[in-house]
Amino acid sequence: MHPTDPTPGWTVAPEPVGSPVAAALWRAYYTEVSDRWYLLHEGRRTDPAELERETAADPGDHLAPPTGRLLVARYGGTPAGMAGVRLLDASTAELKRVFVYEDMRGRGGAALLVTAAEDAARALGATRMVLDTRGDLVEARALYARLGYRETAPHNDEPYAEHWFGKDLVGVSPSV
Repeated sequence: MHPTDPTPGWTVAPEPVGSPVAAALWRAYYTEVSDRWYLLHEGRRTDPAELERETAADPGDHLAPPTGRLLVARYGGTPAGMAGVRLLDASTAELKRVFVYEDMRGRGGAALLVTAAEDAARALGATRMVLDTRGDLVEARALYARLGYRETAPHNDEPYAEHWFGKDLVGVSPSV
C-alpha cells in the first residue's frame, strides 16, 4: 500500500472460500454475531453444537467466483478480517460477512474491506450494493452510514435482518 494510505499496514486480497483462513474468520464472525444475539435475547452464549452445525451448513459457497468474492484483510501480514460480496442479479451485489477481529478494530480495516468489496462488486458488473444487518449490530450500522449506505426497504426476508441498506456504485470512483 502507498505510504500515504490512511490504512497503513493493511492489505486486502481475494481468498478461497474453503481455505483455513476463511474458515477461521467465518467461525469467529458467526460466534460473535450469534453470541451477541443469544446474550441479548436469551442471556446465554451460542450452544457449541449449534455453532458447529451452522458454520458447516453455510461454508460460503455463494461468495465464490464466478458470481462472488471473499476478501480477507491482513494487518502486517496476519489475517484480521473479511468481507464477502455476491451477485443477486446482473446489476445488484450483496455485501456479506463484514468482520474484523476485535483486537484489530479501530484501525480502518472494516472501511477498507467494504471499499474493496464495492470494487469487487463493480468488477462483477454490479451498479448497486445492498446489505442487511441487525439492530444490535450498532457498530456495523454506523460504519455503513459513514460509508454512504442509506437505509432502504427490505430486499430479502432473512429471519434476523432488521435493517436494510443500499448504495449506488455508479458515479463513485473505485478505490486505488
